[in-house]
Amino acid sequence: MEKLDKIAIILLNYNNYRDTIECIDSIKNINTDNFEIEIIVVDNKSTNESVIKLKEIEGITLIEASQNAGFSAGNNLGIKFALDNKADYILLLNNDTIVTKDSIAKMYLKLKEHEDVGIMSCRIMYFDNKKLVNYCGGEIDYFKGTAVFYNKGKEYKDNENDFIYTKITTGCCMLMKSDTIKNVGFLSEEYFMYYEDVDFCVRIQKKGYKIGVCLDAVIYHKESASSGGKESPFAIQWNTRNRIIFINKYKCYGVLTKLFFYSTRFIVAIKYKMKHQEDNLEALKKGIAEGRKAIKNEKR
Repeated sequence: MEKLDKIAIILLNYNNYRDTIECIDSIKNINTDNFEIEIIVVDNKSTNESVIKLKEIEGITLIEASQNAGFSAGNNLGIKFALDNKADYILLLNNDTIVTKDSIAKMYLKLKEHEDVGIMSCRIMYFDNKKLVNYCGGEIDYFKGTAVFYNKGKEYKDNENDFIYTKITTGCCMLMKSDTIKNVGFLSEEYFMYYEDVDFCVRIQKKGYKIGVCLDAVIYHKESASSGGKESPFAIQWNTRNRIIFINKYKCYGVLTKLFFYSTRFIVAIKYKMKHQEDNLEALKKGIAEGRKAIKNEKR
């Protein structure tokens, strides 16, 4: 009997075992006719009872990180374990997602079909409103130093194609061959959280790979369940910090991009001040200070 490919599915947990367990339950119900799976859960030094609860789950490998060093570092622990245990494919999957029965199988088959693709993603819909798009392709706006996701928050309209090439995907769902990761390297750990997926997409395309989206593979995402939402102070601080790092690292449009960034952040700061959103204002200031500090340290 021919040996089946092994897909290592990596879930990162931080104080959110309920979503993680729901995600695991959905994975255990998928179609695995063409491959076998290993579910690897990395607990990123949770401060609640996550580890106790996860140890009760059968059929998973649990890795306990010694510290919470961020999204990339946690996922890299899982990737290293998967590579050491001879996984053929690695799927990075947010723990606050629900996969459908054939979603991973469709992504796997589409990735095998397109040998030029380094990352295969899928159509991601919002969990709370399953008609609305969370992700179905996108690009990097180098002038602004941001990621642009197509049709985000809009109703999905059926595409006559079941596959498209794209310029960027999200770390929410990334299926890759193990050999691709060995060639490109691990996720960059300089960001802690946010922008590590944008960075990885740039690096993988610099290596000559393409990025694909399997549109008829669908998962549902409870976006920002762990970070408090797009406009939370946490998200504002880290997105601001890491945008500065990304702009500096890839140069973008040089001085023009920096002028755009700082002028628009000044306007955003005024908006926060006028709306008495002091927490958001402080998060913005802190993000700018930490971003500038990070790139200054990088130059030393």
